[in-house]
Amino acid sequence: MATIELTKGTFSDVVGGASLVLVDFWGPRCRLCRTFEPVFEQASQRHADAVFGKVDAEAHSQLAAMFRVMSLPTLVIIKKGFVIYARSGSLPLEDLEDLVGQATALDIDEVRRKRAARRRTA
Repeated sequence: MATIELTKGTFSDVVGGASLVLVDFWGPRCRLCRTFEPVFEQASQRHADAVFGKVDAEAHSQLAAMFRVMSLPTLVIIKKGFVIYARSGSLPLEDLEDLVGQATALDIDEVRRKRAARRRTA
């Protein structure tokens, strides 16, 4: 699946309806963003079961602020509505593939159970 452009208007619908979403916050003047772009696109072609979206952080600064994006590029991974990864910087394809594999394997229901148990004991 190719990457899709996400905006404030489309973000909730796309993220809310997907099990796994990878979001690349980028900027048109960001050199690192340009080097990460083909890596992100290549990974999107390998993982049709995940949504790969791009947000122009300059054009959609409110979205970037919601995710506390401080530098570009920033990669955010969301699984079933939970942010499970958010880091700035470019990644090589091997590292991005590893992250996708970890995110896919993560049992988010188990994470929810552990989180609820900690809240009950606190």
